[in-house]
Amino acid sequence: MPIYEAETNRSANRSRRDSRQQPATRPAVAAAKRVPLRLLLQVTSIAGGIQFGWALQLSLLTPYVQELGIPHAWASIIWLCGPLSGLVVQPLVGHMSDRCTSRFGRRRPFIAAGVLLISFAVLIIGHSADLGWLLGDRGDFRPRAIGVFVFGFWILDVANNMTQGPCRALLADMTGKDHRRTRVANAYFSLFMAVGNILGFATGAFSGWYKIFPFTLTTACNVDCANLKAAFYLDIFCIVITGYISISSAKEPSMALLQASTPVAEEVAVESSHVEEAFLWELFGTFKYFPASVWTILLVTALNWIGWFPFLLFDTDWMGREIYGGDPDGGPSYSSGVRMGAFALMLNSVLLGITSVLMEKICRKWGAGFIWGLSNIFMAICFLSMLVIAYVAYHIGYLGHGPPPIGILIAALTVFAFLGIPLAITYSVPYALVSARIEPLGLGQGLSMGVLNLAIVVPQVLVSVGSGPWDQLFGGGNSPAIAVGALSALTGGVIAILGIPRFTAQKPRILP
Repeated sequence: MPIYEAETNRSANRSRRDSRQQPATRPAVAAAKRVPLRLLLQVTSIAGGIQFGWALQLSLLTPYVQELGIPHAWASIIWLCGPLSGLVVQPLVGHMSDRCTSRFGRRRPFIAAGVLLISFAVLIIGHSADLGWLLGDRGDFRPRAIGVFVFGFWILDVANNMTQGPCRALLADMTGKDHRRTRVANAYFSLFMAVGNILGFATGAFSGWYKIFPFTLTTACNVDCANLKAAFYLDIFCIVITGYISISSAKEPSMALLQASTPVAEEVAVESSHVEEAFLWELFGTFKYFPASVWTILLVTALNWIGWFPFLLFDTDWMGREIYGGDPDGGPSYSSGVRMGAFALMLNSVLLGITSVLMEKICRKWGAGFIWGLSNIFMAICFLSMLVIAYVAYHIGYLGHGPPPIGILIAALTVFAFLGIPLAITYSVPYALVSARIEPLGLGQGLSMGVLNLAIVVPQVLVSVGSGPWDQLFGGGNSPAIAVGALSALTGGVIAILGIPRFTAQKPRILP
C-alpha cells in the first residue's frame, strides 16, 4: 500500500475514534439506555409465559413419561434433549441475533419464532398418547407415543432455548452499561418467572381440568393424560399473550437503522465482527478473552446447576415415591403425590417472587457474589433436609399403607417452598454478573448469554446421563442424585463467597 494511502487511512481511523469519543455523539444512545421501569416490566413479561410451560414440564412430564412405560432409571435420559439442544441452539441464536439486520429488530424476530415453536411443540406433547394410539399403540408400554413425545419434547426445548437467549440479550441491550438497571431488569425477569411458575404449578396441581375440557378425555388418554393436555392448552394461551406484550413493547432499532443513523453503528459493527470471528473460530474460542472473574462465575454456575437439575427433574417424582410411597405403574397414591409436589412447587414460586422483588436491594447492600454463595449453601441445606425427610418416612413404615403423616408432609412442603429463595437468585444473579463482565469485551450480549448457557447445559447433560443409573445403583429412589446435588451446591457456594468480589458498579442513582 502506498505511504500516502496508509497515512490517509490512519487519519480517517483517528477521526472516527475521536468522533466516537466526543460527548456530542452519545446523548441519544445514553438516553435510550435509561429505559423506564414500566417498559422493562412489559418486556420481561414474556418470562411468565415461558416459565408457565417450564413449570408444567418440570412437574408433570417426568411422571408422565414413566406412565408411558419408560423405567425410572431411564427417565432422566429423556431430558437429555434439553441441555443438548441448549448447547447448540442458545449460542447459535445469540450469535445470529447479534448479527440480525431485520427491520423488526435484532432480538424480536427470534423471540416471535420461539413463541410459535413452543405452541406447536406443546400441542404435540399433549396429544402424544392419542397420536401413539392412532399409530397402533396398545397396552401399558406405548413405544409410538413415547416417540411422538420425545419428538415434541425436542422441539419444545429447542424453542425454549431459542426464546430465552434473545430475551436476556434484549434486556442487556436495553440497559447497556447501567449495571444497576441491568440487575433490576434481571430481577423483573426472575419475578415474572415466579409468576409463571405459580400459575404453571397451580395448573399442574389441579386434577379437574378434564371436566372443564371434557374433549381431552379419549380412549388413549386417561384422566391424568387429559389434565396434562388441557394444561398445555392454557400454556399456549399464556405464552402467546405474554409474547405479544413483550414483542410489541420492545421498540428496538434494527442493525441497519443503527448503521444508517448513529455514529455508534461503527461500535456495533465492530462488536458484531468480534462475535462472528469468535463464533466461526468456534464458540469456545471466546474463552481466551475471559478474565478470571468470568471463569469463576461460569464454574459456580456449573456447580449450581449440578445441584439444581436433579431436583428439577425428580421433584414431583420424589414426592410421589419417597413421601407418598406410590409407583407410576399404578395406584392413586403416586398421582396424589405428584399433584402435591406441584402444589409444593407453587409455594416455592411464591417465595421465588418475593425474593425477586427484594433482589436488587439485597445485592446492592451485600454484593451479588456473596448473596449467590449464601444461596448455594442454603440450597445444600435444603437438599440435605430432603434426604433426612425421606429417611424418616421410610423408617416410619407407612409407605404403601396410607397417606403420609401430617408432620412429614409439612416438612416436605416447607423444604420445597424455601428452595424458592435460592432459585430466584439462580435465575437472576449469574446473568447480571456475566453480562456486566463480558460487555466490556465487545463479544455481544447474545453470545455472552450463550456462553453462560454452556455452563448450565453441560452439567445438565451430565446429570441427565448419570442420575438415573446412579439412583438405580442405590435402590432406585431419587435420594442419591439429591445427595450429589447438595454436595455440588455447597462447593459452589464456598467458591462464590471466596472467589467473586463484591459487585462494584457505578455510583447508585435514584430510579425514576
